[in-house]
Amino acid sequence: MKSSKKKMPKRKRQVIKIVGLLVLIILILVLSVVAFAMSKLAKLDRISIGKRDVQINQDMPEETKKSMKGYTTLALFGLDNRSNGSFQSGNSDTIIIASINNDTGEIRMASVYRDTFLDIGEGSFNKANAAYNQGGPKKAINMLNKNLDLNITDYVSVDFNAVVKAVDAVGGIEMEVTGEEAKYINGYIEEVAEVTGTSSNYVSAGNQTLDGVQATAYARIRYTSGADFKRTERQRTVITKVFEKAKQADLLTLNSILDTLLPEISTSLSVTEMLGLAKDVGKYNMGENTGFPFERQTAHIGSITYAEVAVDFEANVKQLHNFLYGNEQYTPSGTVKELSAAMRNQAGF
Repeated sequence: MKSSKKKMPKRKRQVIKIVGLLVLIILILVLSVVAFAMSKLAKLDRISIGKRDVQINQDMPEETKKSMKGYTTLALFGLDNRSNGSFQSGNSDTIIIASINNDTGEIRMASVYRDTFLDIGEGSFNKANAAYNQGGPKKAINMLNKNLDLNITDYVSVDFNAVVKAVDAVGGIEMEVTGEEAKYINGYIEEVAEVTGTSSNYVSAGNQTLDGVQATAYARIRYTSGADFKRTERQRTVITKVFEKAKQADLLTLNSILDTLLPEISTSLSVTEMLGLAKDVGKYNMGENTGFPFERQTAHIGSITYAEVAVDFEANVKQLHNFLYGNEQYTPSGTVKELSAAMRNQAGF
């Protein structure tokens, strides 16, 4: 007995086969991209930071929370360790808050000076760079959140090796070096080269292309006019120049840069978060940068010498929120007000 089922037209069967083949190809491509990304990100040193690890001021005003919703905020730490690839502790002599405007792609950076007098946890006041040394990135993030009314949940940490390789990966960076800076760069070159297992040459004053060792030495200078405040500016300049050159690189160069850098970085970012940031790299642009506190005074407080204390801490935090998020109406939380009073009592101003 013949089936009553009609045979599908040949042309329609071919269309279905073609569509099925295209779907299969797309699926393979997607899986390949994901596998490629996973293989890259697997090279990262990851210190997981869960929701319970992050402390955000519970008395932070709702308007402050709303003002930060359109931004991705990251903590960037540069460790002054003499052993590479060790990210669990160490003085974070570079502390940078980076805010990324999710709509415009503008990135703003604010350095928190390493000697800034802050509550580094449980009412213990010290220099800001001590937090990372005592409790790694988790404690350092919570210090920033508590003192500055922030909602940071992720970090990226680097050491000398990462900076050297980042600069070399983009072919060096153009820099105008003063005679005084050249002297200090040359004084640091041998140590940086020894720590990172690389080599370099001495520099002289003038406009030139700095290699990784030279640029790292440049970013370490703090004995010229401006001291540590000028040093943080140099650090932000190096980051900006590397970013701008990487942004102009082709895919093959970017792939090479990733292969070189990922093993030298520690982060809490997940694969999904990394991919989310990477997909918009074309629209990112470097905006203004600054240092915190804006108004400060050097003080000796107990056994802590040469601490940088904010003059009117509340006012400084207000200025920071305006800079990072364009929030001119920021109102300090009760926590920030209490910290401001405690700093005033301890420093005497």
